[in-house]
Amino acid sequence: MKSDEFTATKVRRCHIVATEPRERIAFDLERLGESESGLHIVLEWVARAPHLRVETTVSIEELRLIGELPSSEWADWEDLIAIHDEAVLRSLVEKRLLIVQGSSADEADQSSRDSHWHRTSAVAHYASRWQGIDIEQRDREFKEHAARKVLDYLGPPPVPVRERVEPAQRFRLPPAAPTPFDALLLKRVTCRNYDRSRELGLAEFSSVLFRTFGARAVVETAPGVRLLKKGVPSAGGLHPTEAYLLVQRVEGVAPGLYHYHPIDHALEPIRSLSAEEASELARRFVAAQAYFVDAHVMVIPTSRFRRNFWKYRNHAKAYRALTLDVGYLSHTIYLSATELGLAAFITAAINEVDIEQAFGLDPLEEGPLAVCGFGIRAAERKEVEFDPLHAVWLD
Repeated sequence: MKSDEFTATKVRRCHIVATEPRERIAFDLERLGESESGLHIVLEWVARAPHLRVETTVSIEELRLIGELPSSEWADWEDLIAIHDEAVLRSLVEKRLLIVQGSSADEADQSSRDSHWHRTSAVAHYASRWQGIDIEQRDREFKEHAARKVLDYLGPPPVPVRERVEPAQRFRLPPAAPTPFDALLLKRVTCRNYDRSRELGLAEFSSVLFRTFGARAVVETAPGVRLLKKGVPSAGGLHPTEAYLLVQRVEGVAPGLYHYHPIDHALEPIRSLSAEEASELARRFVAAQAYFVDAHVMVIPTSRFRRNFWKYRNHAKAYRALTLDVGYLSHTIYLSATELGLAAFITAAINEVDIEQAFGLDPLEEGPLAVCGFGIRAAERKEVEFDPLHAVWLD
């Protein structure tokens, strides 16, 4: 990149960037000797920005310049190289932390600006996304590394309940009168065993989707502002969480990827899949957690960030509201499925990037926070399920 290419070109720092110091162990042959092992600590600065999708290392000089360049206005390239080290500026352009007006980086960075992310929430969200992670492989590596008992390796866990006063000081409450809802809650057990030999009925499939995501009413509260009434709460009544589906075994529904339309109570086909392709995608979505792969349906609650941040712009609590949405929705899936004699699960250990690519989602606009699933529980328990009340399984 030559300086004359930047004549009259304008640049600015990207909208959101966070940096942190990181230490790593390196080996240096020259340090290997009688008094040294050759190993030493290397301190690096790492920069994260949502429009980059991946982190990048920066030098001290680049870090200093990041702190000096504004992101709110464009600056002429020639003016910058007159007062700053041109090589450092070029490096920041190549790393897409310094944005060239009209470039592809500018388009991605502008999307970040337009969606009104709160800066710290954006960094936390994009830094925690996975791609191609295999939980089973990690578990095997953990077991090999921690050959001793887990408690010897991890130490004792914190107590299950924090106690603030002595037992005698507690105000005892009257027992709750049992209702059918209690029986339903007792049967709510995360399922790790699904029946591959049976199809989920279309009526049951439809019922769980409608109860969880379906719109009971559409209300226009102001010109052009339409809000949905659903069976779960949502901050500001915005309901920014969409349902994307991976269907494997449902009566009358071909295996494939779908989007659920909550007003029309209908499926929108995205891509057809063979049974083998669907199973492989399911495995990738849940980071190879084999006990979830056979669920008849996977429902991916996906946040439409711009819908939520349209009202709660750059708001410190806006992202938290999205995570609450997923909690409400996932538990409604559990209860709806349990009432119908079905089984359900939720996991946050997911490969977000793989899901985004499969459904064609722009991660600056729309992204998954978890994967839920439901279906018919297998007659035989092969995988351990946490059912201490024996509401589902008898030992």
